[in-house]
Parts: sequence; structure tokens; C-alpha cells
Amino acid sequence: MQAWKTLLLVVMSAIVVACASTDESEEGLPSGSRTEQAFYEAAQRQLRSSQWDLAIKNLRALEDNFPFGSYAEQAQLELIYAYYRNYENDAAIAAADRFIRLHPQHRNVDYAYYMKGLASFTEGSGLFERFLPTDMTRRDPGSARESFAYFAQLMARFPDSRYAPDAQKRMIHLRNLLARYEIHVANYYFKRGAYLAATNRGRYVVENFQQTPAVPDALAVMVQGYHLMEKPELEANSLQVLQANYPDHPAFRSDGSFNYNYYKGASGRSIVHRLTLGLFEKSDPRGFDSREQYNVEYRREEAPLPPELM
Repeated sequence: MQAWKTLLLVVMSAIVVACASTDESEEGLPSGSRTEQAFYEAAQRQLRSSQWDLAIKNLRALEDNFPFGSYAEQAQLELIYAYYRNYENDAAIAAADRFIRLHPQHRNVDYAYYMKGLASFTEGSGLFERFLPTDMTRRDPGSARESFAYFAQLMARFPDSRYAPDAQKRMIHLRNLLARYEIHVANYYFKRGAYLAATNRGRYVVENFQQTPAVPDALAVMVQGYHLMEKPELEANSLQVLQANYPDHPAFRSDGSFNYNYYKGASGRSIVHRLTLGLFEKSDPRGFDSREQYNVEYRREEAPLPPELM
């Protein structure tokens, strides 16, 4: 009987050791090694090989087991990056906030501010957006506003940061997105017959998003809106500004007169467009949208915004 107990104990011990070895193998750790350096080196290998889930697991384990170790602060920074690359944007922002709170004077705290903006910049970019192009200017602007605010914090606190030039480019891009969103809303209001609301959106762009490519369309929105509301003086003032600054706006006819039917666009869609839900054929736009003319980012011969810094 004692022999059976001994044998059972040996078997159970072997199972426990095997399970532990399996766990360590899954973590990418050397067998029997759970030191701070082992966790960190395993995480580095996994980051280099894009094994984001495993890297996150080891970086978190490192911090949990060695919160005051020599790699703890660096692990916290790299955890932000791993979450971001794993499309866990909320977790990346939370990790960045935590690092800023714990280490406000750290020499690399500017990186945490930058990653907050970057994670918000790509918020909502899931599998669908990766395989099918979507018009980001038509999406809820909440993430864009949040990202802009985070990048603005970085620029205000660390104007000489190595991340400042890229943050500034992204802020310009985000500002353009926010301005274009207002034009889309104005076009929607025109379609609904809410001319005052549409005109107010145009005026908002002119007053708050100067020097963005949406300004020409914003002025055209104001001309159209004041015309429909029968306010000739305001219409004339807006038209004068549009003619003086953007005489080649597509709402102008060849003789220089403003086409008050331009905003209606083309109402018809081809059979191909209807059958494919617009995936293979671009429909004629309804409303004011001259992005391809005034924004190099949307010109077909131009490259889009530079790739994200990884």
C-alpha cells in the first residue's frame, strides 16, 4: 500500500512539473527560469517577432513579480507599445496614463503622452477597416478630438520631444478630419432641408478651422445656405470671399456664376453601384466635397499620410 502511495506521489509530481514546464514554454521562458531578466528577455524576443499576446503576458508578469526591479519602468513603457500593436487601444491609453501618474519626471514620459495620442488616433481601426477602405471623415469625431487633445498635451509639455514633429503632422491631419466632418454634417442638413443648421456648420468651419482644405466648401455651404434662406446680403458677402480666394471651386460655372444646384449632386446610381453596394464604383457625391481639389492627401496621384511610427 505504501508503495502505491509513493508511486502515486511520483506521478502527480511529474504531472505538476510537466504543467509548469508547459506554462513556461508558452511564456517563452527558459525551463525553470522565472527571474526578472528572463521575463524581460522573453518579452523582447516576443516583441521582435510580433507575438504581442505573449509579450504582454511577460511584461505584466515582470511588473507583478518585480515591481521595483531594474526593468520595471522600461517594461511599463513597452507594455504600452505591446497593447497598441495588439489593437488594444483602451489598454494602451490606460497603461500610458498609469506610467505618467507613477513617473511624471521620467526621461521618457513624453513617449507615454505620444502613445496616448497614437492609440486614440487609431481607435476603432479593426479588421473591417484594415481590409475595406472607409472614409474616416464620416466617422464619429470623438476619437479624433481625443487624439488631437493628447497630441496637444505632448506639444505643450515637451515641444522639443523627438515625437513632436510626427505629433504635429498628425494634429494637422486630425484638424482636417474634424473640419471635413462638419461639411458632411452640413451636406446632411441640406438634404433634410435644415438650411440654418447647414449654414451654421459652414460658418463654424470658417471660424474655427482656418487654413484647412475644408474652408472652400464651408464658404460654398454658407453661400448656398444664405441663398436658400433668402438672405442676400450675407450670401453676397460669402460669395465674394469664395470668389476672391477660391475662384476655381467646382460650384462655380465656367462663366464664374455660382451653381445653386451643385449641392444636390447626381441623384442616380448605376446598376453596378447598387449591386456591389458601392464597393467597385464610386457614386457621384451629394453636397459639397472638393477634397481631391484642395487636399493633397486625397489626390489620387499623391501618397496618403505617412505610415505610423512603429
